Amino acid sequence: MNSTVGILGLFDVATDLGLEKHDEDFGQTFGRWGVGNGAYVVVPFFGPRTARDAVALVLDVKTDPVANVGHIPTRNTLLAVRVVSDRANLLPADKVIEEAALDKYSYIRDGYLQRRRNLIHDGNAPREQDD
Repeated sequence: MNSTVGILGLFDVATDLGLEKHDEDFGQTFGRWGVGNGAYVVVPFFGPRTARDAVALVLDVKTDPVANVGHIPTRNTLLAVRVVSDRANLLPADKVIEEAALDKYSYIRDGYLQRRRNLIHDGNAPREQDD
């Protein structure tokens, strides 16, 4: 809807029409298909991931319309704006982590894994099995 009526996504008309935003990626798709998490890793410049999500990141980058813009200066500008925007959106989380976490690594890891589980199951994650 935003790509057509919203002039190539410049305007968000879908929200006004009551359509939900779905932010999906290949890692969520693989998780929904039953592929396990694998090890938790932190990928430089991309942040926390599971092994499944790190492999899926390759597909996400390959299918990203911004990364596939042919005009290199335009592509690099769009990618830089995305990085700055993403970082600005994460600034409040930095403050929370500084104030709340005794062990930053485990705090971020556990939060990431819980969030991914929630995203994969669209907010209806099944109960975890006790070992």
